[in-house]
Amino acid sequence: MIPERPLLEVNGLKKHFPIRGGMMGQVTAKVYAVDGVTFDVRRGETLSIVGESGCGKSTVGKAILRLYDVTEGEVYLDGERIDNMSAARLRPMRKRMQVVFQDPFSSLNPRMRVRDILAEPLMNFGMAHGSAEVTRQVEALMDKVRLPRDAIGRFPHEFSGGQRQRIGIARALAPGADLIICDEAVSALDVSVKAQIINLLADLQDELGLALLFISHDLATVEHLTHRVAVMYLGKIVELADRRTLFSASHHPYTKALLSAVPVPDPTAKRQRIILKGDVPSPINPPRGCRFHTRCPFVFDRCRTEEPLLRPIGSAAHMSACHLDKVPVGEVVPQAA
Repeated sequence: MIPERPLLEVNGLKKHFPIRGGMMGQVTAKVYAVDGVTFDVRRGETLSIVGESGCGKSTVGKAILRLYDVTEGEVYLDGERIDNMSAARLRPMRKRMQVVFQDPFSSLNPRMRVRDILAEPLMNFGMAHGSAEVTRQVEALMDKVRLPRDAIGRFPHEFSGGQRQRIGIARALAPGADLIICDEAVSALDVSVKAQIINLLADLQDELGLALLFISHDLATVEHLTHRVAVMYLGKIVELADRRTLFSASHHPYTKALLSAVPVPDPTAKRQRIILKGDVPSPINPPRGCRFHTRCPFVFDRCRTEEPLLRPIGSAAHMSACHLDKVPVGEVVPQAA
């Protein structure tokens, strides 16, 4: 059998932001926000992109959505290249990829009632015609996200934060999206509400076969939702694996450090903490070689001069960008001067 092509394919994606200065506004430097990222997402799958603030994970999502123009690389949606499409050709593709933003209050028009917020994408993409049909579909969307139908006449400020995020999800579902990019979609919510939204996304994925690109810095949340995880550091993916492998047998030192910081519910459980020294380097002037070498406890000379490629570790499904075949587990080796 020929394997099904992924719904989303990202190859060598780069997004550099120019920094201008001087009287003529010339480009004096660049911010290497995303610097060569490759991954894919299959139908019905959740791929999570995790990492510290400023690593480029949200920029990846916005570049896929064409909210940013791509500096270099290719993005394919269901086999069609979209990174270089004209605005006219891209418009019908937009209904197939939607986004749920971090702050539901900022992403919803405070002057529009819920009915109008959900009707807008339906009418823009020709999904409904006539008031009765629009109302029927809006009510169906409210049912999908488990909000009462009689709430369609309310304004966003009349809802709680979790309810507003459900409205944001309903708006993303309205045009019949195949891919939904969740950009820190639960990070602003209380713990109990966060769990409800995660369960809702999982149920909608099972029901509709959605592909989710889940962007987050919260590994504890990611563990309960995702199928695969891509770990980013300073504009690059440093490890890519399925959920079970990443959380039980991670390879890259940065991933190990992130996992060691995840809170454990059992107060008696013991976990070796990996404390990284120093700050994340500037994306304006990233280090030569491995970008993590300035903070890595296992750094050696090769790391400072040669950039590691994302390569299979044990199996083709587990990829890591590290020169070490096996990262030490025991005592942390101090960095060389």
